[in-house]
Amino acid sequence: MQDYVIFTDTSADIDPRFAAENDIRFVPMHYTLGEEDLLLTGMESDDFLISYYRKQKTGLRTQTSQITPQTYVDLFTPILEEGKGVLYLSLSSGLTRTFDSACLARRILEEDCPDASYIPVDTLSGTGGMGLLAEAAVRGKKEGLSLEENAAVLEDLSHQVSHFFMVDDLMYLKRGGRIPASTAILGTALQVKPILVIEGEGKLITVNKKRGVRPAMKELAASYAAHRLPDLEKKYGNRIYIVHSAEDGREEILADLVRAVNPAADIHVMRLNPVIGAHTGPGMVAVIFFGSRVS
Repeated sequence: MQDYVIFTDTSADIDPRFAAENDIRFVPMHYTLGEEDLLLTGMESDDFLISYYRKQKTGLRTQTSQITPQTYVDLFTPILEEGKGVLYLSLSSGLTRTFDSACLARRILEEDCPDASYIPVDTLSGTGGMGLLAEAAVRGKKEGLSLEENAAVLEDLSHQVSHFFMVDDLMYLKRGGRIPASTAILGTALQVKPILVIEGEGKLITVNKKRGVRPAMKELAASYAAHRLPDLEKKYGNRIYIVHSAEDGREEILADLVRAVNPAADIHVMRLNPVIGAHTGPGMVAVIFFGSRVS
C-alpha cells in the first residue's frame, strides 16, 4: 500500500502532542493583526494567543486570507515526487473557499504529476472539528486503510461532527461576512450570548441566545447531551474538544458540565487558533464532538 502524509491547515485546533507524535502536517495561512501581516504555520503558544486576543479587545482589526492553489502545489509537490500520497483535511467549504483552492491544486498536480495521489476532504468543520477528523485519519492509517479508503471514511464522518459555540461579540462574524449585519447588530444591542452551530452544509447559524456566561455554558452542555452519539464517541476514544479565546475560566465551567453528562469524556481544552479567532473574537468558547448535526 502506498504511504501517505496527513495534512490539515492552520484553521484546525488539535492536541499538539498528538499532532507531533503522528506527523500531522499543516498548510500555513496568512492573517493580519492591525497593520501586521502574519503567517501561521502551526499551533501558537498560549502566551501568544492570550496577547493576540487582548490586542483584539483594544480594537486592533483582524483579518484572514484564503490559501492559494499555488501554496498547495508548492507544499505537496516534493512529497508526491517521493512517491507518497497526500490526504488533506480542509476548513469547511461553508465558511471559506479554501476547499475550492485545494481542488484546483489537485487538477494542477494531476497534470504535473500524473501518478500523484492527492485527495482533499471537505471537513464541513473548523477548529477542533478538524482536529477530531485528523485524529480519526491517523487511526484509519494505523488500521491499514489506504489513502482512498481513509478519505471515504472521513467524508462520511465529517457529517457527524458537531460544533456548538458561544461568542461575546457578533460583530467579528459580521465583519467577515459569516452572519448578516442585522443579526450582529441586534445581538450586540441586546447584550445576549448567541449560541451558534456549524450546520449540515458547514455554514454558521444561530440556534439560541442566552443572557450571561453561565446560562450559555449550560446551554452548550445541554446541546452536547442532546446531540452526542455515544457509540461513535466510544469508537474514537470519547474525544471532545473545548476550544476558547477567554480568560475568565468559562472553558473550565463548560468542561465540568460536559463531564457531568459523560464522565468518560476525554476532553482536550485549548485556546482557539488566531485564524478562526480573527472572525469570532475574544471570549468565544466551543464544545466540539462526534454527534448529530443541526440541519
